[in-house]
Amino acid sequence: MTLLTEDQLRTVLQTVKFPGFSRDIVSFGLVKSITITGKNDVTVGLQIATREPNLPAQIESAVTTALRQCAGIGQVKVQLTVETPAAAPAQSAPGIPGVKTIIAVASGKGGVGKSTVAVNLAVALHQLGQSVGLMDADIYGPSIPKMLGMTEKPTVTDDKLDPVEKFGLKMMSMALLVDGDAPIIWRGPMIMKAIQQFSHAVNWGALDVLVVDLPPGTGDAQLSLVQTIALDGGVIVTTPQDVALDVARRGIQMFEKVNVKILGIIENMSFYVCPHCKQRDDVFGHGGGGQEATRRGVPLLGEIPLFSEIRECGDNGVPIVLAAPESAPAQAFRQCAESVLRLIQKS
Repeated sequence: MTLLTEDQLRTVLQTVKFPGFSRDIVSFGLVKSITITGKNDVTVGLQIATREPNLPAQIESAVTTALRQCAGIGQVKVQLTVETPAAAPAQSAPGIPGVKTIIAVASGKGGVGKSTVAVNLAVALHQLGQSVGLMDADIYGPSIPKMLGMTEKPTVTDDKLDPVEKFGLKMMSMALLVDGDAPIIWRGPMIMKAIQQFSHAVNWGALDVLVVDLPPGTGDAQLSLVQTIALDGGVIVTTPQDVALDVARRGIQMFEKVNVKILGIIENMSFYVCPHCKQRDDVFGHGGGGQEATRRGVPLLGEIPLFSEIRECGDNGVPIVLAAPESAPAQAFRQCAESVLRLIQKS
């Protein structure tokens, strides 16, 4: 009898995909131990963190089926440990006087349209009757003023900056404070100070919602923000493909580690509809955002289609929810805003 090895079994387990994903359970880090005893009897230890009740049984069944196909294997046992992600406790950071709710829009990587989502989400919330502010906390690459067609500089009242107003939004951005295309080359302490100033040295006034556009990643700016003000929730923006979802998970984990509740996931560039033949094409795959939302036990807030008009409206300084309110993208953004507002009002 040929004895099986742990490497052989790990290779077999790499054929078991996490439900809804192209990645396997080994690369996801779910396999914690492999034990071989007696006549090739195998015990596999798995650890899963999920709020999805059916997911553990699916994985256990798939692992058992895969292992039993190994030649010469004896008894197969799966030891499954299921953890439910802990609810976020109350934060110790202060709020902003006059601001009822603070929401951060984040992504683990650039290029997923996070700032575009933040702008249209903020405008859509205002259309739903909310008084809304928009903080552009992307210190290195502030783009929100261009998307809103803003060029004027903030004024100062009582030693605080006055936010610039347009389309019913109050907005503050580093792009309004630097000259032209001057690069912003700052280290951590300077970023911390800028975030503090945007939070507590701006005359935001009375707001129902302050939407904060975070820079991509999980670095100084994100950590500075959660240490400076108490966020009421985070919205994760991703595209459907695995490479974007892999990095989006880092953003989710960052919020969880600093005890910020995840309101939900928005899948941007979800699909493309040809303007001529009306055929739908899933350019970046389909359903990844929804599957990740299910895996994390959080809502899928909406799926934003890939339309060139979204980019054109941003370049022209008028968000698509205003420029083309009846378009499919505008309606999708409005659906996201409605979902966010329901969650805010519920909590």
